[in-house]
Amino acid sequence: MARYIGPVEKLSRRENINLYLKGKRSYTEKSSLRKRNFAPGQHGRQPKKLTQYGMQLRSKQALKRMYGLMERQFRNTFEEAERSRSGETGELLMQLLERRLDSVVFQMGFAPNRRTSRQMITHGHVLVNGKKVDIPSYRVKEGDVIQIKERSKNIQQVKDGLELVQEGYRNIPSWVTVDLENLRGTFDRIPKIEEMDVPVDLTNIIELYSK
Repeated sequence: MARYIGPVEKLSRRENINLYLKGKRSYTEKSSLRKRNFAPGQHGRQPKKLTQYGMQLRSKQALKRMYGLMERQFRNTFEEAERSRSGETGELLMQLLERRLDSVVFQMGFAPNRRTSRQMITHGHVLVNGKKVDIPSYRVKEGDVIQIKERSKNIQQVKDGLELVQEGYRNIPSWVTVDLENLRGTFDRIPKIEEMDVPVDLTNIIELYSK
């Protein structure tokens, strides 16, 4: 499957939003977005007034990049949220994104970012309800128990994730319960929109895909 392999901090600069793609660096003054708060490229310093379409596109790109999805994956997730009649499209979209296994592993503090979380899952370091799951897009259900395999507890990626929590750079969200000592957590419930970190105006994305 295609995936972005370029400089990840350029993505945050392009969207002018901290997408937290670089682990600890993203939370400190070393972040490229803080040091160079302008878009990458030859004309990045020149301010540009976005059209309505431009704002819609940038919102979609920012959220898509934050969760590490390609266009087809993101659109399919949006269309699933749009088809559902159980709530508002924007909130349902965010809930589907947060229920991805790679996002849950990241939110539990077991990885420094979603990109690393995805890699850990595909390499077989993560168990769901005691069974190995190597699909990052696996949709976690309420009550599912997520844990790091015993022989994987000392890998550097896990240590980097724990460091961010232990040093106060990140907080564990309220919809999961985590035992950091044993690297085990439970997905207690589906979060509400006000509990999630939503870096963009979701209305922009809805309007973009509704054209």
